[in-house]
Amino acid sequence: MENIIKAAVERGASDLHIKAGDVIRARIDGKLQPLTRQRMTPEQTKAIALKLIPSEEDRKNIDRLRDYDCSWGAPGIGRFRVNILRQRSSFMIVMRVIPFEVPTIEKLGLPEVLKKIAEAERGMILVTGVTGSGKSSTMAAMVNHINATFNKHIVTLENPIEFLHRDINSSVTQREIGVDTDSFATGLRAALRQDPDVILIGELRDAETIDTAMKAAETGHLLISTLHTPDATTTVARMVSMFPPEEQEIARMRLADTLHAVISQRLLPRADGRGRVAALEIMIATSTIRDLIRDRARVAEIRDYIEEGRDQYGMQSFDQHLMDLVESGAVSFEVARAAASNPADFELKLRTLRRRSRVASTAEVAAAEPSRESSDDRPEGLTDGMEGILGQ
Repeated sequence: MENIIKAAVERGASDLHIKAGDVIRARIDGKLQPLTRQRMTPEQTKAIALKLIPSEEDRKNIDRLRDYDCSWGAPGIGRFRVNILRQRSSFMIVMRVIPFEVPTIEKLGLPEVLKKIAEAERGMILVTGVTGSGKSSTMAAMVNHINATFNKHIVTLENPIEFLHRDINSSVTQREIGVDTDSFATGLRAALRQDPDVILIGELRDAETIDTAMKAAETGHLLISTLHTPDATTTVARMVSMFPPEEQEIARMRLADTLHAVISQRLLPRADGRGRVAALEIMIATSTIRDLIRDRARVAEIRDYIEEGRDQYGMQSFDQHLMDLVESGAVSFEVARAAASNPADFELKLRTLRRRSRVASTAEVAAAEPSRESSDDRPEGLTDGMEGILGQ
């Protein structure tokens, strides 16, 4: 089994699926591919689950488990985030590969503005996207930047702990839900008494956690967390909607005051077929953005202001970044168009951009060509006067 897992990691797998009645599969470059020919039996799958569960007590109660999260690692193979579940009364295991090395913003190919965002003294930074879009890697890269640049206390609350951060210039305290603390809400309340400068929460799951997260930002802490939302506009609406109707207006005002940035991302296959690349929407809470968040009727205008704030603030919409990725050849036009927020509008903008580029290139070539009226092209000894006579 370990040889199979090792082979999958070496092929660049991001996830492994081990299910009774099926072959072992791995997600490579975004596609689920079979690794073995032999189908797993329920007994084999249960035996693997028992090996992955770290707690002796949980192993004894394995037949009662329905959904179980943990982490597992082996020397020379890697570290994994593990989810053990029941399906058709037998076990299934999904393992997410966690690299040993903490990623950097440069290695992930993320925009430099993320460094500036991570250097904020206070506020909420939300990294959003669907499952498997690289949110954990982006957050780890931002924590790594803070760790290497500043002398701060960083507290993380994760379920389970993924990237292992060593202390560089900062002190990093990593707590696992269910092992080091009971829940995200409990751990977050306790973190406020642990002299933190930066708090990372694996996920904002409910109104109680969001309320405590906003309190952390209101009291001068930088808080980094994730939501399963596709873009900045939806993120604002989702956070407000988690509160009871009578509290939503107050929550909207608090969110406008505490939100620092929203980074939404999607992973797309590279045009050359070698791996995937992240397309990012970046919203920074300027005074104008805060006003739009406060006004429920104007939240939909946020995307337009993101696009307008690209040069001044480093913000960008998905469609703007997708155009960059197509122009650089990193992503094909078809893939970018399918991922765009407004595919028809994206296609029109890209065509307009290319038309302008062609016109500009033609003008540059014409300007670079020597003029026929240049004296360099005249026959030797020809004067202005003689040129005029010959011209007649």
